[in-house]
Amino acid sequence: MPCNWQAVSMFLRCSTQWRTGFSGVCGLDYVALEWLFKLYAIDDPASVLEAIQVMEAEAVKILNESGV
Repeated sequence: MPCNWQAVSMFLRCSTQWRTGFSGVCGLDYVALEWLFKLYAIDDPASVLEAIQVMEAEAVKILNESGV
């Protein structure tokens, strides 16, 4: 859906910003997200972050299940 494109594109830009620990993938580095939001002049970072967090939660499950 077009209304989700900004969040999806920002999520893809964060593809190298995963935090990991002994138990696997923990989540995205939110400091990097903040920098990317500024770099790409995101008008509503709170709503974009909320959408990214939905994708992030699912990605963490999938990545940890696959053993990545």
